[in-house]
Amino acid sequence: MFKEILNKIVTGENLNEKEAYETMNEIMQGITTPAQIASFLTALRVKGETVEEITGCARAMRENAVSLKETYPLAVDTCGTGGDTKGTFNISTVAAFVVAGTGIMVAKHGNRGVSSKSGSADVLEALGININLTPSQVEECLQKIGIAFFFAPVFHPAMKHAIGPRREIGFRTIFNQLGPLTNPAGVKRQILGVYDLDITELIAGVLKRLGAQNAMVVCGEGGIDEISITGFTKITQIKNREITTYYVRPEDLGLCRYELKDIKGGDAKVNAEITLNILRGKDGPQRLMVIINAAAALIVGGMAKDMRDGIKIAAETIDSGTALKKLESLKEYTKRLI
Repeated sequence: MFKEILNKIVTGENLNEKEAYETMNEIMQGITTPAQIASFLTALRVKGETVEEITGCARAMRENAVSLKETYPLAVDTCGTGGDTKGTFNISTVAAFVVAGTGIMVAKHGNRGVSSKSGSADVLEALGININLTPSQVEECLQKIGIAFFFAPVFHPAMKHAIGPRREIGFRTIFNQLGPLTNPAGVKRQILGVYDLDITELIAGVLKRLGAQNAMVVCGEGGIDEISITGFTKITQIKNREITTYYVRPEDLGLCRYELKDIKGGDAKVNAEITLNILRGKDGPQRLMVIINAAAALIVGGMAKDMRDGIKIAAETIDSGTALKKLESLKEYTKRLI
C-alpha cells in the first residue's frame, strides 16, 4: 500500500483523509522503513499538504497517543508549530501561566527545541519544573494545579519511528503542523501559531474537522508564529463552527509597534530569566508580547470578550502576582513527584 500512496503523491494527487490516516498509522506502528517515511514526508512537502491529509494524519497520531483517564475539552492550549526561525523567547509558554492565573485550565503541549535554541520543554526545565512525569502524574497536575505540561515524547511514543528520518531530511514537514493538533488532553480551545501567513485557513480547516470549538490560528507579519507587536497579525478564528479571517495591528489595540530585536530570546537559561522578569512585573515589549497572546487565549477560553478586554485581564493577572504564583505552584508540585 505504501508504494501506491507514494506514487500517488509524487504525481501530484492528493490523498483522502482515510488514505492519510492509514499511511500515518503504518508509520506510527513501525511498519514502514526510514526511507519510506522520509520519502512520504518529502513528497507531501513538495506537493503541499491538504486539509484532508493533515486531518487524517492527526487522527492517526491521536489514536496512537497515550490516553488520559478523562478528556478536557474546556482546557486551553497555547502552542505553535515552531520553525519560524525568528529567535523569539518562549512567548506562548509564558502566556500559558498568565492564562492559568485567571483560573482557566491550561494543557500546554510541547517539546524540546528543534529549530530554536529553546523549546517549551527546555525553558520549563530551566525554570526548575519537572517535565518527566508519567501521564497519570500530568493529569493529576492538571486537575490540582490547573496547568500541566504535556511533554510530547511521553504522550507520543510512536513518534520514535519518525525521529531519524525527520532529523536526516532537516526541513519542516507535516509533523510541524501535527504537533499542535494532537494535544493528549483533547482540548477544543486553543491558540495555534503557524510560521506561514498562507496556511492559517488550512490549519483552521483541520481544527474544525477535528472538532475544535473555539480556536485561533495566528501568524504575525514576517512569519512569526505568535500574535505580534512588530507588525500586523493574521488571525483565522473558529467560533460556533464558523471560520473567519481578519487582521490585527498593535495600533488597533492601543499598543506601540516594536522591532523584532525587542522580543528576541536566547537559550533556555536566558528565556527562563525573561519569563521570570515578565511574571515579576517587568515592563517592556516582552511583557506586551505575552499579554497580547494571553489575551487571545482568554478569548477562546471564554474569559474575555475581545482583545482589549483580554489585554486588561492579562495585565492584571501579571501585576497581581497570580501568574507567577501559578508557575511556582507547578514547580513545587512537579518536584514532589520526582
